[in-house]
Amino acid sequence: MYPAYVLAGAAHEHFRFNLKAGNGQTILTSEAYSSKAAAKLGIESVRVNSALDERYDRREAKDGRPYFVLKAANSQIIGQSQMYSSASAMEHGIESVMANGPDSPVIDQTVE
Repeated sequence: MYPAYVLAGAAHEHFRFNLKAGNGQTILTSEAYSSKAAAKLGIESVRVNSALDERYDRREAKDGRPYFVLKAANSQIIGQSQMYSSASAMEHGIESVMANGPDSPVIDQTVE
């Protein structure tokens, strides 16, 4: 079943997707999109950009935990990771997105 993009409804009639690794763990979460079509375009953007190391912005939360965001060519954020316990764990997360992002299938959990 995994790895896969899981497309689901979100609050206020929006849509969001999560990229899940082979073990089912969420490795990247999108912003909320106002339409299903826009969310699908977001998935395509992750597919294109996830293989490029320069698209990852490594960051540190206020509490010191590392995380990353994935950006498109226009510098818009297209996904964010969870908070990690260490920089090494964050780098493993990036490696997982790079490996799974380009060609994982989409599981559409939305109601038509």
